[in-house]
Amino acid sequence: MKVITTALLAAALQLGLTHAAFAESDLAKIQSAGVFKIGTEGTYPPFTFHDASGELSGFDVDIGREIAKRLNVKAEFVEGKWDGLIAGLDAKRYDAVINEVSITPERQAKFDFSDPYIASKAVLIVRSNNTTIKSFEDLKGKKSAHTLTSNYAQLARKYGAEIVGTDGFNQSVDLVAQGRADATINDNLSFLDFKKHKPDAQVKIVATQSNAEQEGVLIRKDNPELQQAINKALKEIKADGTYLKISNKYFGADVSH
Repeated sequence: MKVITTALLAAALQLGLTHAAFAESDLAKIQSAGVFKIGTEGTYPPFTFHDASGELSGFDVDIGREIAKRLNVKAEFVEGKWDGLIAGLDAKRYDAVINEVSITPERQAKFDFSDPYIASKAVLIVRSNNTTIKSFEDLKGKKSAHTLTSNYAQLARKYGAEIVGTDGFNQSVDLVAQGRADATINDNLSFLDFKKHKPDAQVKIVATQSNAEQEGVLIRKDNPELQQAINKALKEIKADGTYLKISNKYFGADVSH
């Protein structure tokens, strides 16, 4: 009986070691390959977009590159529509998603996050001549433009809006400006950047939520080493002034809180 028990304990220990090795595998694979693969939209300024020369740019892109640099690897971006980004992480097409992913209990049940690296507030955007929508409550029965699985779409549904599906922020705002949608909800930082580039756009903010959303780097569950390495990189980025430099580049302010 004692021999059998010892054998079982040995087997259990071996399984435990195998599991531990598996838990370390994502960070080990990244460092072995020399590449940190990041899922992002590329259509969501000023966070992830293509600049005038066609190069992928943005706040999240710069943060991703700085994280990779501190992991001693290169950043490689894999672009895709928002509605499929998280599924792509599940399918192991990349190692992380850096795309203004809000930290929510629902997502935390299936994935892990880094520490928050940016905060934003939801704003309600309507056409400049719209006088009927003045608050989130006024969305009831109105058409609101969103990517279908975004937090903002869920918020609009909560207020009774009918969702008009789009590919991203720019299309959502364009539909509002054209009168093909009554409103859209998005974050204040994206709107300020949009108006900076298109000051004559016929859209305005009519309401702002008081509570800020926290966003983090999304990774697969059970990768504590990778999570810790990303958190360490984020702390270094903030401590050495790199974060503030990136923040000022896109927003003219510190957007970490």
